[in-house]
Amino acid sequence: MNYNSRPQSPYGQPNGQPQYGQYAQQQYAQQAQPQYGQPNTQMPYGQSYGQQQFNQQYVNPTAQGGPTVMDATAVSSSDTIFRATQISTARAYGEMTIGIAISALVALMSQATGLLYTILSATGAFGWIGLAIAQVALAIALGAKVMSMNPSTARVLFYVYAALMGLTLSSIFAVYSLGSIVLALALTAGFFLCLTMLALTTKIDMLKAGPILLTALIVFVVAQVILMFVAPGALGTMLFTGIGILLFAGLTAYDAQSTRALFQQYAGDTTMMKRVSILCALNLYLDFINMFMYVLRLVGSER
Repeated sequence: MNYNSRPQSPYGQPNGQPQYGQYAQQQYAQQAQPQYGQPNTQMPYGQSYGQQQFNQQYVNPTAQGGPTVMDATAVSSSDTIFRATQISTARAYGEMTIGIAISALVALMSQATGLLYTILSATGAFGWIGLAIAQVALAIALGAKVMSMNPSTARVLFYVYAALMGLTLSSIFAVYSLGSIVLALALTAGFFLCLTMLALTTKIDMLKAGPILLTALIVFVVAQVILMFVAPGALGTMLFTGIGILLFAGLTAYDAQSTRALFQQYAGDTTMMKRVSILCALNLYLDFINMFMYVLRLVGSER
């Protein structure tokens, strides 16, 4: 027998049969290849069944018919803006409260020391005119320039404005009793709080009513000045008192929603958030003071 013609072992050269390695490759290929028209149900190499289930349920939940999971970054950003808005809104109302406290303190000190009467005695009618012009000019300057001012400067100017307003308001002690003033202040604070909570929780968009309310305010002020000279009287005073309360109630709700919208717009910019706090505090302060004066006219008893 010729040794060379002997069929060799499968581990050597093939004798018409495939090698062990080729046979295994063909078998693996037959198992791995899906049939025509059928999806490949084989799991990727190295991926366990538990890992595949995790991916289907959490990474791609729609594969199991589950809800789509929101992106973690988007959720975190939304939560950050929401918290920053809440904190900044509380800060604006805190600034407004400080302004009201300064006005009340200056009014009480002026009443106790007679400061306003001393100024008016020395300056006459020019004193009233000067105080009015100073308040209007300061309010306009703050409203127009606060978004470009240094936040600390804007805050100081707001407190100065509140002090000037308190000096002017000290004159109400000569007209109304202390009990009436306290009652009007308490009613205004409660009314203001309820309006703010309603505005910040309702789905009604008060921002759309802003131009209407501002136009109504201008018309109201002009009509009130004309009525003082044309037809002064108790009936006209009571009518304008009721209209004034309703008007500033609407402006309070509008400014509450405007405050929240501005903080959402400038979320992330610390400097702008501080400036917006002063601007919104000024608007809310004016709403409160004007509403207080009209409520005092309605429920106050004169001396």
